[in-house]
Amino acid sequence: MPFGDFINAVPPLGFLVIHIVLFAIGAYFAWRSFGAGVSTLGWAFSLFAVAEVSYMTYHLDWTTFLFAHTISEVLDLGAFVLVFVAASQSILRPSNAAARA
Repeated sequence: MPFGDFINAVPPLGFLVIHIVLFAIGAYFAWRSFGAGVSTLGWAFSLFAVAEVSYMTYHLDWTTFLFAHTISEVLDLGAFVLVFVAASQSILRPSNAAARA
């Protein structure tokens, strides 16, 4: 038995619920980020939410696993890069106190 074979016991509906919850979390944080004026993070969370939709397409039998997984990984990579960019911008941007001095 290969490692992780126990996961085959989880019904497809279980995976769908997991991805729906993760989509909701990503969409919520995207909404909050855009509302706070942090559009880079908003786009990062939006890409994460879209990646979860891509994962769902496999569990709904609309795509093959490899296709859905590849698309999702590319979207997650884009989200990761945008989170890094947003973090870098907040660190490298001069603060208001330093700009006034």
